[in-house]
Amino acid sequence: MNQNTNRIVLGIEYDGSQFAGWQWQTGKRTIQSVLEQALSKVANQPITVICAGRTDAGVHAFEQVVHFDTEVQRDLHAWMMGGNRNLPDDVRIIWAKPALDDFHARYSAIARFYRYIILNRPMKSALLREQATWYSYPLNAEKMHLAAQTLVGNHDFSSFRAQGCQSKSPQRFMYFVDVQRQGQQVIIDISANAFLHHMVRNIAGVLMEIGAGKKPVEWTQDLLEIKDRSQGGVTAPPFGLHLAGVYYPEHYGIDKHPIFDKLPVDAKRFD
Repeated sequence: MNQNTNRIVLGIEYDGSQFAGWQWQTGKRTIQSVLEQALSKVANQPITVICAGRTDAGVHAFEQVVHFDTEVQRDLHAWMMGGNRNLPDDVRIIWAKPALDDFHARYSAIARFYRYIILNRPMKSALLREQATWYSYPLNAEKMHLAAQTLVGNHDFSSFRAQGCQSKSPQRFMYFVDVQRQGQQVIIDISANAFLHHMVRNIAGVLMEIGAGKKPVEWTQDLLEIKDRSQGGVTAPPFGLHLAGVYYPEHYGIDKHPIFDKLPVDAKRFD
């Protein structure tokens, strides 16, 4: 990066229900495409953004993190407010900061935090139909939480990756998986150094089967040992999945979600 180039980092919130996912796709509406178009209007030249983690169609974000490089001089307020004026109502820039030259939204991240929300009641919701996954059969959140603890640590997550996942390695380090009931909702909070394609949704699908009593608590351990996605059960719908936060080393000056206080002090960046 030359001395005239500025690196800017943004926090992005979006409702993914009407998008084909994060990444550019010809002829489809994606978060990356509308964000780059909005920022390019502010810069009056093309802007390309890099995100912390690409989300699938229908998946939401409380706080996606992106960075971009530009030689255009604009203050941070202009990037945020000007960008938002050009964005559709289902995407918002919620903060903007200058970035260090070596900051990278994806590769500098130590951990990602996802939240999967399950509406667990007999009837569907008119208000949460695209914000939560509906599951009518009663779920035992305590059993789901117990089963999830097997996943904590460094494992081969082959049984929990999509068949078409392009990652070179199925190894990931899971920092925590917490499952709790909040009224009619069952919440799965999950953090790892990085995630495989459909990994969170596949874990959620497995935990729901266990919570419904259709599979034993030991099934998560069995799947880790089998290392076979075809044995892993149903992929949960995207609607309940939210990218909730990304954690970076403190010297980058990016505020972390309080849930990352649970991470071990020696948590390392994924390479």
